[in-house]
Amino acid sequence: MGFTLFVLLPILSADAIWSSQAESFALGPVPAMVDLRNMLTQHLVKKSCALLDATAQRRRDALAAGQFNAWRASVREAVLNALGPMPFGKEGCPLNVRVVSRHEREYYTIENVLFESLPGYEVNASVYLPRADAFPPPWPGIVIPVGHSAKTRESYQKPAQAFTRMGYLALTFDPPGQGGEKRPGNDHFSDGVRCYLTGHSSNRYFIIDALRCIDYLETRPDVDMKNGVGMTGVSGGGMTTMWAMVLDNRITAAGPSCCAVPRALHPILDNYAECPEVLAFGRFSAFDDADLFTAAIPTPVLLMAGAKDEVFTADMSRSLANELKESFTQAKHEDQFSFFLDPGGHNYSLAMAVEFTKWMDHWVQGIPERKLPAIAEDSLEMVPDDLLACHPRTDCNMYTINKAMAQDLREHRSFASIQEAVRAVINVKEMQPAPECRAGAPSLVWFHYLQELMLTPEPGIELPATLLYPAKAEWRGAAVLYFDDRGRWTDLRTSGPLAGLTGFIDANTNGPAILTVDVRGWGDSHPADLRYDIAGWGGRGRWIEYVSAAMGDPVLAMRVRDGLSALAWLRAQPHIDPAKIIAGGHGMGGVIALHLAALDSTLAGVFAESPLATFESLAASENYSWSPEDFLPGVLKHYDLPELAAALTMPALIAQPLDAAKKPLPKKDAEEMYQSALRKGEKFSLIAESDAGAIQHFVQNILK
Repeated sequence: MGFTLFVLLPILSADAIWSSQAESFALGPVPAMVDLRNMLTQHLVKKSCALLDATAQRRRDALAAGQFNAWRASVREAVLNALGPMPFGKEGCPLNVRVVSRHEREYYTIENVLFESLPGYEVNASVYLPRADAFPPPWPGIVIPVGHSAKTRESYQKPAQAFTRMGYLALTFDPPGQGGEKRPGNDHFSDGVRCYLTGHSSNRYFIIDALRCIDYLETRPDVDMKNGVGMTGVSGGGMTTMWAMVLDNRITAAGPSCCAVPRALHPILDNYAECPEVLAFGRFSAFDDADLFTAAIPTPVLLMAGAKDEVFTADMSRSLANELKESFTQAKHEDQFSFFLDPGGHNYSLAMAVEFTKWMDHWVQGIPERKLPAIAEDSLEMVPDDLLACHPRTDCNMYTINKAMAQDLREHRSFASIQEAVRAVINVKEMQPAPECRAGAPSLVWFHYLQELMLTPEPGIELPATLLYPAKAEWRGAAVLYFDDRGRWTDLRTSGPLAGLTGFIDANTNGPAILTVDVRGWGDSHPADLRYDIAGWGGRGRWIEYVSAAMGDPVLAMRVRDGLSALAWLRAQPHIDPAKIIAGGHGMGGVIALHLAALDSTLAGVFAESPLATFESLAASENYSWSPEDFLPGVLKHYDLPELAAALTMPALIAQPLDAAKKPLPKKDAEEMYQSALRKGEKFSLIAESDAGAIQHFVQNILK
């Protein structure tokens, strides 16, 4: 190493000609004006906060203008629209109750029962009964939805026991997935995100179980229903309580715990990857947590929180409590809201159970303040799991129900026109204008110029792009607009398929030009990981999909609009023939290209290599390998990719469509899926393998 330095130093000590030239080195991507790695995350944060600000202002304006009833009705309608079909009460299916077991304990009795909240979809309820000699029946009831846990855990067993020793019947039940008995097909993440495809929220399965628990309590002669029931739970159980109290006026006292905060604080500004059920499609423009509480008026609400809660922090909870106090006061129901801060953490404590009992006594029982029995913490037991087991069916679950919905929607699409459907799903009201562009200097590469670009389709969003075109004087010709979920350079580098498509080393090439673009979140703008992505349930893809869905503007829709912007820019270039532009792409880039073709019939052609074959496969397949960002909310209500392909008016090629596991479909299966498009004859081609030669032939055939 010392010898090398001795040789180099005299050379560099001259006039430093090359060092000065290095200062002006200008190759490579155009420098971004934004932080590309955080660009998409920051965009979603800003847009989400703006939507939530507007939502809060609508609530305040309605309360100030005396329009509370109309506003409350609109929130309840939005909640129902977000959840999807919610048949409960008189509209519910038969409960088909089955008693599983009964266990006598020292202070209470447990009855385990099964009943159906949806046909075949069972609730595994454990009912805790007070001692009849201490509290003669009928008893007032409390429903305790379980959070992202199991009913066998301390935050559910001990509060239920405490309620019985203060004279209340308590019912707990497992949520879909997590650590309880309802795990298969009910994963909050892999199965929850599927529900976006069919246009409803996975929260439907949490809420319907809770509401059907009330239906079940109405069938029991030992339950006093004349003044309604209470509902209380911690974490996800508290969230279930919040949504349920908006829909069912039989809930006459609510006590959500360690769950309610301004959504801007969590999961937006803290970038926490919540479960998709909490972030229903479009909720940010319709209701925040404060809106759920306020829309439940006149239901009395006791909001509870833990001073040491690590996620739903005390400051977040106080912020919401202050907002709710103001809203309840404006609605002239100030005495029906209270806030209790427990000294503990993220759990449902004995102190919380005592506070909620007092709340129940006042608002449900209508009795004066009484001296409650002293309950020692160590007198509350942890019953063995097998004594709470109900063994519900697992063949009917979130996955199977949503799969059936997806298959049914295939026969009941809502739009006559594919273009109209795509416009609705992608949020396209009008064609995108040509974006601003900052361009690097063209660099000669053998017989082509290569130029790096930065397109700006909207403030705060920049799309790195690469343009390759023949180095001929006054050249004007065709172009291929290309998108690749692996990054824009993947099919360019090392004489890749895009380089071959343009005749890269052919001195007589006449193109086409290639514009390959990183839409937001792909390639150079792939989002950086943030702190909560370290969690087992975390990940940028999950956060981005759920938050953009809650905005009502899915990230895949944004990417299609980015593609439209890139098309507008390309079409405006004087050396590009606007009548000879072909859109193409790899993976989800191919899906973007197909959407562009559906929206813009003036494209000369479109091809998709290794695209997702159908959105329905993501709902129907037991396992999948595609990113959560690839699940397009509501799409199956309106169209699927084979229908989109069949509606195209220009020549189209799909090469090697992939199934949900990202495996190539067998030729027979692919042809069956795309049979409507294949009936178009030469206008549509389908090959079961990835074939760069076939794509090159397809492009050349269009442009000849």
